[in-house]
Amino acid sequence: MTKVQVAGVGMIPFTKPGQSDDYHVMGESAARIALEDAGVNYDEVGQVYVWYVYGDSTAGQAAVYRLGMTGVPVINVNNNCATGSSALFLARQAVESGVVDCALALGFEQMNPGALGAMFTDRPSPMRPMFMEMGALQEIDKSAPGAAQFFGGAGAEYAKEYGTKDETFAKISVKARKHAANNPYAVFRNQLTVDEIMASPHIYGPLTRYQCCPPTCGAAAAVVCSEAFAKKHGISNAITIKGQAMTTDFPSTMEAHSMRKLIGVDMAKAAADAVFEQSGVGPEDVQVVELHDCFSANELLTYEALGLTSEGTAEKFISDDDNTYGGRVVTNPSGGLLSKGHPLGATGLAQCTELVWQLRGQAEKRQVEGARHALQHNLGLGGACVVTMYGLD
Repeated sequence: MTKVQVAGVGMIPFTKPGQSDDYHVMGESAARIALEDAGVNYDEVGQVYVWYVYGDSTAGQAAVYRLGMTGVPVINVNNNCATGSSALFLARQAVESGVVDCALALGFEQMNPGALGAMFTDRPSPMRPMFMEMGALQEIDKSAPGAAQFFGGAGAEYAKEYGTKDETFAKISVKARKHAANNPYAVFRNQLTVDEIMASPHIYGPLTRYQCCPPTCGAAAAVVCSEAFAKKHGISNAITIKGQAMTTDFPSTMEAHSMRKLIGVDMAKAAADAVFEQSGVGPEDVQVVELHDCFSANELLTYEALGLTSEGTAEKFISDDDNTYGGRVVTNPSGGLLSKGHPLGATGLAQCTELVWQLRGQAEKRQVEGARHALQHNLGLGGACVVTMYGLD
């Protein structure tokens, strides 16, 4: 199989809804930045994968046609919050299998204010079985957003088992704001204290408002190519994808009758384990991680699912500052979804962009010293999880 490399990345600053360009303009901008970063012309791209959650069919063509109409295959897909990294997964597969030498993965989202909601109310929701299981496991709060009840309930379940304090979850948001302060692409860069986070409106379980990611508009892209293509084009700063795995739900999601299982910890663990085996790189060898912190509770749970700390030790991991600069592994140096923002289709590719910058030494004030291996985790309910390992060699 061909060694696959990320030759170029690009993203635009994320914004609150109503403050962005239209989706096709954002998508074009991010794609142009990634192509320029790679030093590749659009007509050299063999396939394009465009991903978004809230958009009409062929919205991807509307974005990339602004780069040129080359007749290239353009695939539009929606995979909930794991959408961006799913595009990367398919682009990597196409290059690795030798179908194309170069592929473009592009994600964008033009969102509305407020909590996520169903777009189609005249047909069964694919999330209905999960909502029914959640209702059987915990009390439903009709005033709270559904996603917050899933992840807040999972956090509450964990806290009940291990005695985790509510303040521990809040510390994750404090860290996110500190990291985002050095990221010009992030939505929320102002600092918050634990007391301020705890004093914000209660949402569900241990979650308060400042522990929930905001609806966001934005776009990000990555150019993926073979090692031979990179050499031919004189691309000297490409980053290798050393391992990548995508999982969907297992029987345990529903049969274990656990909120943590319901929100995908088994998907995350299985994908991570597969990536560690593929790459020969373990969690102890990783210096920087971008993980799916849609809520502070999910970041805490994901520490253990990815093997960054052992089961039941996440609170100590946080209290010891092992999740930030000077600790064992820097998690979400970008500020993560909590502070950078979460434009659903763009999130996975924004994570990729941050990690490529980190491994190149281009992350400026966010730079993790000595970063050689970087791990990415992107999760969507319903469900899908993509874990990717990047390396310098």
